[in-house]
Amino acid sequence: MNAPTTPATTELLHKAELQAKVLQALKPLLPAHALLYQSEDTTPYECDGLTAYRARPLLVALPETEAQVAAVLKACYALNVPVVARGAGTGLSGGAMPNPLGVTLSLAKFNKILKIDKRSRTAVVQCGVRNLAISEAASPYGLYYAPDPSSQIACTIGGNVAENSGGVHCLKYGLTLHNIQKVRGFTMEGEPITFGSDALDQSGYDFLSVVIGSEGMLAVTTEVTVKLIPKPLLARCIMASFDDVRKAGDAVAQVIAAGIIPAGLEMMDKPMTAAVEDYVHAGYDLDAAAILLCESDGTPEEVEEEIGRMSAVLTAAGATAIAVSNSEAERMRFWSGRKNAFPASGRISPDYMCMDSTIPRKRLADILLAIAEMEKKYQLRCCNVFHAGDGNLHPLILFDANDPDQLHRCELFGADILETSVAMGGTVTGEHGVGVEKLNSMCVQFSAEENAQMFALKAAFDTRGLLNPGKVIPTLQRCAEYGKMLVRGGQIKHPELERF
Repeated sequence: MNAPTTPATTELLHKAELQAKVLQALKPLLPAHALLYQSEDTTPYECDGLTAYRARPLLVALPETEAQVAAVLKACYALNVPVVARGAGTGLSGGAMPNPLGVTLSLAKFNKILKIDKRSRTAVVQCGVRNLAISEAASPYGLYYAPDPSSQIACTIGGNVAENSGGVHCLKYGLTLHNIQKVRGFTMEGEPITFGSDALDQSGYDFLSVVIGSEGMLAVTTEVTVKLIPKPLLARCIMASFDDVRKAGDAVAQVIAAGIIPAGLEMMDKPMTAAVEDYVHAGYDLDAAAILLCESDGTPEEVEEEIGRMSAVLTAAGATAIAVSNSEAERMRFWSGRKNAFPASGRISPDYMCMDSTIPRKRLADILLAIAEMEKKYQLRCCNVFHAGDGNLHPLILFDANDPDQLHRCELFGADILETSVAMGGTVTGEHGVGVEKLNSMCVQFSAEENAQMFALKAAFDTRGLLNPGKVIPTLQRCAEYGKMLVRGGQIKHPELERF
């Protein structure tokens, strides 16, 4: 007697049949070692740095040439199968989480630096080259690549393009967008496409600005031409302590108002300072309610003058202590805590969810005080570290993913941070992207008409919606359901949600 068929068994049968069909189509296109489909082989790809959400792909393809990338995309397009491109998997918004009925396209083998041109100050690199590796290769020429996300030792330039990554020096030198000259890759149909050019400018629409930060939804990047800049002759860092977060937040705005653009301007609150000091022993002031790291770089004369001006502004803003690095080793020690904020948080909690929103600089203290109240509301701890210079927050909510209630409270906490940021005149993301994490919060920031325009842009490049589907842009139905959930929960209704 046959067992009754359930929706779950029907779904499993469908997935097995689809996997067999896709595998049959891709086997002639890739070497055997470049196709992973057994569960033990695909499990490592089930999430990116946002480990709270997981899915297992039908299979993982690891092409080694651009011709193979094009062939895989064409085959998936013919089968109407979704594709999710993946770099190093260090993303923090679930942007590389697999589609359970799709192919994960790992570009890890595209890891060659193809050319460094010291005269044009550019480097041509494959998408799987690590961020830090570009600067290491350019160093003998006195050049480097400016964007420096905290994960730069591992994250890849293709992922940086997808998320428009920043870093501690983005205030002065810009985000990925400002440091890329050209992006090459393929459409979902497997057709080659180029954004930007080798020239400093090009005619027509600026599609380079469209693809950077598009989170793998428009095209698959395989090659990037980055801009390099001369290494400064000297860099020094100020570490300033404050006994009040409002004084520290106001100090950030006052530095910028004084006409100073530091090479880096970062802020950490007391819980984060304690976590990183215990981990790397950077010499941070554990009594401070917040510390600021303010860096100056350039010629020795420029640095001396700017350090003096910044110190004066910080003192006037209420700094209780100021230390200035006197050697490169000391400067790196100051920055070691900031660069290790995420692993330091991992030492004190089973899990953490790193949020990412951006607010006006003048509201830094307001959002920190609001987050402190949210800690009480959701009964979870939160450590705060952020790019203070451009108002890009990175609150790290500490929780235990093995406890479903903690995970639920963490999600609500994170959404509250994002939506409070919007209410303060900010945005739900700065550099980590939307992915799956912030879909609901996109309903709060953008209207139905704005979301429709974003879907239209995606359709112009990906007519069937097969590249990284179900992410970044929320559907009308999702926004309507989210609005109803907030009403049921007795939470404040957002004006934009009333329109869905």
